[in-house]
Amino acid sequence: MRIIPAIDIIEGKCVRLTKGDYATKKVYNENPVEVAKEFEDSGIQFLHLVDLDGAKSNHIVNYKILEQIATKTNLKIDFGGGLKSDDDLRIAFENGASQITGGSIAVKNPDVFIGWLTKYGSDKIILGADCKNRKIATHGWLETSEVDVVDFIKEYEEIGMKNVICTDVAKDGMLQGTSNVLYKEIIKETNVNLIASGGVSSINDLLVLKEMKCEGAILGKAIYEGYITLKELEQLC
Repeated sequence: MRIIPAIDIIEGKCVRLTKGDYATKKVYNENPVEVAKEFEDSGIQFLHLVDLDGAKSNHIVNYKILEQIATKTNLKIDFGGGLKSDDDLRIAFENGASQITGGSIAVKNPDVFIGWLTKYGSDKIILGADCKNRKIATHGWLETSEVDVVDFIKEYEEIGMKNVICTDVAKDGMLQGTSNVLYKEIIKETNVNLIASGGVSSINDLLVLKEMKCEGAILGKAIYEGYITLKELEQLC
């Protein structure tokens, strides 16, 4: 299972939110590149980089941070947040993204998102299936649709989607464990590569996700708040 630390960016700084609420913003480091280098030095190979300014603005904003991390580390970066146009995608890939994640766009403008899948291939495009009470959440989790998360994933799997990040917004940043019941259902009902996100609070949470056959696990606050050390993660990388 891939261990994928998250760096969320607001105003060029490494921050974390709770349940996606921008009012809960906590700055952990003013230099995200330093954080990324620490991850790499601990044997980590992957990074989930989220442009929270972009998610609010509906276009890519913090691409310079992406470029800096991509040029100063060898991390394979999955980039998301505010990607809404072909130009946004071009900028993300030109600045070092290995993959991009599309969430809101896949709900609001599926034709564009499917076009990206066709153009770049399923290895480059990740479906962001973020949900509140099983309903897909969009626009930085500020809005909730009426679409069931499992049905949403199934629909995209039918047209070739392989990689899915599923975040239960209610769990995000709470450090109270992951949505294992939901993840088990997704794994049972689909054949996608499921990346679990939200709620990781201990190494045991990661071991459970690995046992469930999740392809990857994203974690953020657990590292920044010291619930999991980078030394512990070295054993899983």
